[in-house]
Amino acid sequence: MSPEKITDLDPVIHSRVRLAVLSILIASEAVEFGYLREVTGTTDGNLSTHLARLEQSGLVSIRKLFVGKKPLTTVSITNQGRDAFAKYVKTLEQVLQLGKGR
Repeated sequence: MSPEKITDLDPVIHSRVRLAVLSILIASEAVEFGYLREVTGTTDGNLSTHLARLEQSGLVSIRKLFVGKKPLTTVSITNQGRDAFAKYVKTLEQVLQLGKGR
């Protein structure tokens, strides 16, 4: 891998919040919005913006429903999201190998 390939890191994933969200979702079937907000340390609006970007890219699926009279939003990673995350991790590993070669 040449140093120019460092830019191959997916810009949709390569954001602190979006990377954290996908890292959590990769090991879960579905996660509640409130939990994601809590563990990422974001506000509702900030997390919503990041989730919208991930959803528009086909990496996550967002499900909104009501439990009683309370809204419940859950987020899950799609197959496309799993593939994109695996590719991101592989590229990052290749970038780390560049440093070992010096």
